Amino acid sequence: MEVVAVFLPLIGAILAGLFGQKLGDRGSQVVTCSLLLLSAALSVIVFVDVAVYGNARSTEFFTWIDSGSLELSWAIRMDTLSAIMLCVVTIVSAMVHVYSIGYMEHDTSIPRFFSYLSLFTFFMLMLATADNFLQMFFGWEGVGLASYLLIGFWYDRPSANSAAIKAFLVNRVGDIGFALGIAGIFFLFGSTTFDQVFAAAPDMADSSFTFIGIEGRALDIVGILLFIGAMGKSAQLGLHTWLPDAMEGPTPVSALIHAATMVTAGVFMLCRLSPILEYAPFALEVITVVGAATAFFAATVGMAQNDIKRVIAYSTCSQLGYMVFAVGVSAYSAAMFHLMTHAFFKALLFLGAGSVIHAMSDEQDMRKMGGIWRMIPLTYALMWIGSLALAGIPPFAGFFSKDIILEAAWASHTGHGAFAFWLGVAAAFMTAFYSWRLLFMTFHGKPRASEEVMHHVHESPRVMTVPLIVLATGAVLAGWLAYGAFVGDLRMPFWGESIHVLHDHDSIEAAHHVPLWVKLLPLVLAVAGIALAYVMYMARPDLPGVLARALRPLYLFIYNKWYFDEVYNAVFVRNAWLLGKGLWKSGDVAVIDGFGPDGISATTRNLAVRISRLQTGYVYHYAFVMLIGVVAFVTWYIFTQIG
Repeated sequence: MEVVAVFLPLIGAILAGLFGQKLGDRGSQVVTCSLLLLSAALSVIVFVDVAVYGNARSTEFFTWIDSGSLELSWAIRMDTLSAIMLCVVTIVSAMVHVYSIGYMEHDTSIPRFFSYLSLFTFFMLMLATADNFLQMFFGWEGVGLASYLLIGFWYDRPSANSAAIKAFLVNRVGDIGFALGIAGIFFLFGSTTFDQVFAAAPDMADSSFTFIGIEGRALDIVGILLFIGAMGKSAQLGLHTWLPDAMEGPTPVSALIHAATMVTAGVFMLCRLSPILEYAPFALEVITVVGAATAFFAATVGMAQNDIKRVIAYSTCSQLGYMVFAVGVSAYSAAMFHLMTHAFFKALLFLGAGSVIHAMSDEQDMRKMGGIWRMIPLTYALMWIGSLALAGIPPFAGFFSKDIILEAAWASHTGHGAFAFWLGVAAAFMTAFYSWRLLFMTFHGKPRASEEVMHHVHESPRVMTVPLIVLATGAVLAGWLAYGAFVGDLRMPFWGESIHVLHDHDSIEAAHHVPLWVKLLPLVLAVAGIALAYVMYMARPDLPGVLARALRPLYLFIYNKWYFDEVYNAVFVRNAWLLGKGLWKSGDVAVIDGFGPDGISATTRNLAVRISRLQTGYVYHYAFVMLIGVVAFVTWYIFTQIG
């Protein structure tokens, strides 16, 4: 059944991509949406069978690689980890597909769009159900390719092309680390199959080797290399710059990439690697620090952005930081719990933002919105639900999953855990602030759009609002329904052997016994963030401008995203461009072309010009040349006879 669920999106992608003209717009929509909905239904059945009844399994298709000591089969691995990802990806993707029927109604390339969506979903499912590292890498690279196609879907826009290329290249940087990590795994274990590698990991705990002149614990080095791959896909600090620019794609693409699929691939991969990471303490420390720094950094930037989609994009980056540092403190189940709940409320927020943009005649700047909550009351109510879940207000889903991560970080009783806790708590305050800043600027206050735009503000059609209601249901119920199985008393039988945690590292168990203030602090700060947003954007709307002018250097630093793009442009992009231009002018044009095709053709042309000057048309010139020829011939003959 899981095999059918995985391959249905591929069938939809092929049908819409190759036969889109025959199927037409409506036919392509019906085919892809129907297959995704069917895949989602099958995924729920598989989840119940695998996670609830404990029927984990692996379905082998054929031998994929057989070269020397490397022998790999193509197989579908279905344990609790894979079953969760299968459910989350197919359900969110199905809702995005249905929503896109209304959002992309007037686009000229509907079959191509739906084909790309389904192809992206298939590659994500291949990644989530992989049985070995190379098969995971296949899905990993496929997701990167499909994201490039989706972000640059409107290829007639230079900004979309630039964003797609940026996402592709930044992810390639991380993928180099991932590929080296896989090579290190094969070097250490002689295999890339998960079961064989994980079974041998404890025996390699004290092994060491040298990498690029650095000698260290083998599993630490391999773990960090694999984490670099996760940094690219999950937009961690340093390799995060592609994420906000990916907003150039259609809004359904933003929801699909930034909610449950591409950006969570890195978190899923790290959780899959728990049997290795548990024996790589330094790698776990690095993961914790990077994740916590990402959560804090992205939250600060989100407070100053004015594009509604960019605010939510930086929110995604921040929430991914929570998931990553949860892995760093060995709270793998908490990371997956937040991955699942976040998928619902973040997809809800992105698609809700799309509904706002649809209502506001494609306007995305929150400074040009306001006063529309009565005109689109359903979207407004659903955005409230998404924001409450994101801010971690009970009883919404984000409260359960985010708080257990912070409690686990505190309960780990390590320096890096405490670092993550305090940065995570600060990020929780800022998250609540920018979430309500978005709500107040978008829906409340005086209308700041033109009369023409305000005249056309309207609620989205049902084909767009029904998926929002489904996702909102998940944002409300997923937290308390899944708490016991994911991080509560039922977690041990629920996770089975899909997650491995050493007894001394069990921060989830310790999280249930932290002091009361640790449990209450994130909630108190979240309420304080909401209150501050109300004061600044409802009670005293002049206050943000006053503060921005008074703290202008700090405001510009945050508004310009800590100047990461500017630094990267100065250090990498500009120098790479100058190097490329120099090699082009000095190498390609001057040397290769100069002495190659262009040089030969210029020499031939010059020779032809000189010879053509002999063709004067005068008889005595030709007679003179003939006489020279006779003299030369006679001279040659005499010398040969004498010799």
